[in-house]
Amino acid sequence: MKRTMAALLSVALLGLGLTACTSSSSSNTDEKAPAASSGPALSGDDLAFYRFPEPVDVHIGMPVDPTDKTLPEGDSVSNNQYTRYLKEKYNINVIVDWTAATGNDFKQKVSLTIASGKLPDGMVVDDRSYMTKAAASGLLYDITDLFQQVQSQQVKDIMESTGGRAMENASYKGRMVSLPNITVDTDGVHLLWVRKDWLDKLGLPVPKTAADIEKTAKAFKDGKLGGANTIGIAGPSKNTFPYATFLASSNNLGGFDPLFSAKDAYPGYWLDNGDGSVTYGTTTEQTKDTLALLADWYKKGLIDPEAGTRDNVGDPINANQTGIFFGPWWSGGYGNGDSFKNDPTANWQAYPVYTDDGKWNAHMKTTGSSYTLISKNAKPDVVKAILIMNNALVRDEATFDLSVAVGWYPLRNVMAAANETEYEYAELLKVLKGETQAEDYNEPNSLYKLMYADAKRVKDVVKPPYDELNVSNFNTSNFGDFQRLYSLLVGDRPFSTVPIDKKVYSVTYNQTPTMETKWANLKKLEDETVLKIILGQAPVDSFDKFVKDWKAQGGDEITAEVAELLKK
Repeated sequence: MKRTMAALLSVALLGLGLTACTSSSSSNTDEKAPAASSGPALSGDDLAFYRFPEPVDVHIGMPVDPTDKTLPEGDSVSNNQYTRYLKEKYNINVIVDWTAATGNDFKQKVSLTIASGKLPDGMVVDDRSYMTKAAASGLLYDITDLFQQVQSQQVKDIMESTGGRAMENASYKGRMVSLPNITVDTDGVHLLWVRKDWLDKLGLPVPKTAADIEKTAKAFKDGKLGGANTIGIAGPSKNTFPYATFLASSNNLGGFDPLFSAKDAYPGYWLDNGDGSVTYGTTTEQTKDTLALLADWYKKGLIDPEAGTRDNVGDPINANQTGIFFGPWWSGGYGNGDSFKNDPTANWQAYPVYTDDGKWNAHMKTTGSSYTLISKNAKPDVVKAILIMNNALVRDEATFDLSVAVGWYPLRNVMAAANETEYEYAELLKVLKGETQAEDYNEPNSLYKLMYADAKRVKDVVKPPYDELNVSNFNTSNFGDFQRLYSLLVGDRPFSTVPIDKKVYSVTYNQTPTMETKWANLKKLEDETVLKIILGQAPVDSFDKFVKDWKAQGGDEITAEVAELLKK
């Protein structure tokens, strides 16, 4: 009987076949929603979560974290719980054409793929410049009209919560050519993560300023709390950077962002001078002074001696070789799971870094920094399938078994309400204290898409007392749940409870026309100079020559363009 019903359903669905598109050019604006052969076209969430009557193959390129060990034996990048979910729910076959390790390997692969003009059906890139380059080369599908038809109500609400910024970021010359990443505001606020159990062992207070951090790092190192080769402070790897920038303004694990901000320096950001002019933050004296401080720390052996060359920024953190690193809210929990597995007493706590006069400064992010690119040569059903994959992730992520890292979800590109983490922080504490019940959050297609699932789990993971949560308050038996709730309730505590005194936004988070031809060389000059100064391979005063060269090689021209944007 089940087979008969399935066959009848399949025949019925064939009558709802998706209409083909007559154009394969980058405009692609004549798309229509799937329609019944006799009756109204599908719309709304009926279309957003449509199951194709025939299998649809989606070819993708995908980054793979070489350190991730969460896939069960027998599963693979193209056959796992997430690919099987897409096949069962939507009849979408994910075919992984190629993979590359996260970081520089993936960036190089993306660059080569765009240069070749042969994109897979979909891939997620982590820098808007890749999107604009592909769009300028006519390689991307114009999804402007189709997105309006196929987006779920939940995705629509999240997009609208940004006030149009997400749509602007995803567009090129007024047309939507990518799916935007929309992340929580706190992704751009970088914190001090410190081993509180190490502080307690040495009888030290929580460090608040740069000077405090220097003393703490020296004490950790001298006390050999991470073993004979204890590292005072973790630093960036060869795949990460000393600070976030206007083009990649969030989620900079292992950088020194809070230290720069505590010195009122905002490298990588375009700063409004308040008089109609702008300054590129890397070229300021405050940045130079902070680089001098970091160079001094490196010379004293307080910063990881392999900074800038390590394959993975998390290695010394997860090995519990260091007790200090910098990163956003998710860095402790999601970002350093092996640290807890290797030492269940590792009490990582997150704190702001303050100026010498007690102020918390922070540079703020744009709506998101990654983009799902869809090839202009993708077939119409494939484009719709990619949009449905995005809808499904937003709606159903809360139902997944997170013991398998959600990064294995094909074309995962986060969409979340900007205030999701601080909302959940406050509401989960209410659940823990008995002020609300999990069922109070049972709202289908809620803007806060993970709230209900988290509310149902939180009492199984977090034990009282709740006033100042430490690692000892958490049950790690379901490790995926532990990681998420630790990040929310410990990592997001500073942003949710401590006001930021000075929020610094970049004048622009996008490229200007001149940047499209000159920024790559200027960025290379900047990255090399900054890292060499920190590592003692160049004197601090080489910074002055860098500023002069940067301005002469296109920096002044670009600064004028950004100033024009400010006027508009």
